[in-house]
Amino acid sequence: MNIIDHRILGSWELVSWTISLGDQTSHPFGENPLGRILYTPDGQMSAAIARHDRARLSSPVPSKAPSAEKFAAFDSYFSYGGAFRIEGGDVVHTVELSLNPNFVGTEQRRHMTFGGGPSGEENLTLSADEDTPNGTRHHRLCWKRVAG
Repeated sequence: MNIIDHRILGSWELVSWTISLGDQTSHPFGENPLGRILYTPDGQMSAAIARHDRARLSSPVPSKAPSAEKFAAFDSYFSYGGAFRIEGGDVVHTVELSLNPNFVGTEQRRHMTFGGGPSGEENLTLSADEDTPNGTRHHRLCWKRVAG
């Protein structure tokens, strides 16, 4: 077993997620998203992000909910997990399971920076660039360490 000793280890709570393209900035899950990302010493990670205002399904059994409700639930939540490794100033996630099946089998490279927050808590910023037909989109996710 590969044991990792790195300051990224632990539980982080999402503060913000922005995507910039040129002079346009968007918040894909709203201005107050919910999220957690976990990094374990044995090299595993798990991330989940959701809109804070997700509507509840009308049925207690998700498969029986109307299609529009299921689509809205899928569209307002994102999660994946798998192994991770540190390469210089980057963390590389090897996606083994995901709500989006197209993510499985991919590697997601994120540049990581650490800093102090306004209240003295430790912050982690994960960022990545994505090439699109309209130019390069820059993703920036800011996290704060969950107090143990």
